[in-house]
Amino acid sequence: MQEGLVIRLRRCMWLTNRADRMLEGCAVQQAQEMNRGRLDRLHARMMRLKLTAESLGLFVQAVAREHYVTTPEDLEKMKNLHQEGVVKEMAEIALVLFYQLQPPGAGEDGLDPYEVGRRMVAQAKEIFGIGLHPPYAPPSNAPPGSSPVEEEQDDAEAVEEEHDARYPSITAAEWEARQRPRQLLENILKRQVEICEEQRQAVLKESVKGPSPYERATEIAPIHPNARIMRRMQDSNFREARRIINLLLKLKRHERKMKAQGQDDEKDGSIAA
Repeated sequence: MQEGLVIRLRRCMWLTNRADRMLEGCAVQQAQEMNRGRLDRLHARMMRLKLTAESLGLFVQAVAREHYVTTPEDLEKMKNLHQEGVVKEMAEIALVLFYQLQPPGAGEDGLDPYEVGRRMVAQAKEIFGIGLHPPYAPPSNAPPGSSPVEEEQDDAEAVEEEHDARYPSITAAEWEARQRPRQLLENILKRQVEICEEQRQAVLKESVKGPSPYERATEIAPIHPNARIMRRMQDSNFREARRIINLLLKLKRHERKMKAQGQDDEKDGSIAA
């Protein structure tokens, strides 16, 4: 009986080791699958962060103008960034500030009546081919030594004058009141650009360094549908091994007890003789 139990115990241990090898094989397959797409996923994250930083950089350039007014295009782009979840919590604050910097009387589309009329006129001119201006050429009376910086300043002043002309309903006092939310929005967008760049650098280091032990442990966690069955097989084999070992111990104790009793009987027989 002891010999049969030992053979049974050896079989239980063999089944337990086989279940361990099955789990380890599944973990190796999962790790290999994660490795195949790991670099692609990291590069995709870096590209998303780079594109987001470029979009936010364009926002910073637009909001940096003193007389900035939220356009429907900027509002739609900010909504898309907020839905993508790349900018996360600060996107809600930035979106509120974008709404606050809309022109007075703007509708749900972000257009005020003046902007609607201007776009209709521009569309009509484009359709009928009227009002088209030739390419810009510097005026003949311009000083010959004008620098590009001065030209950029002139362009900025021209943009400010255009904004003043496009939004005549905004008074000077209202322009002054809009400076506080505009500056706050500019600071938020600048900080978000820095955060995106920091995250991109962190992802780049992660792609070069490789997965950490914690990341690898997460990747090889048993998520396949047969993992629970394998664990139950292991538990069943351990329980069976425990029962066999307990039975072997009982048999050994009984064997020692019988030997001791036999020795006592021999002693008593020898004394009686």
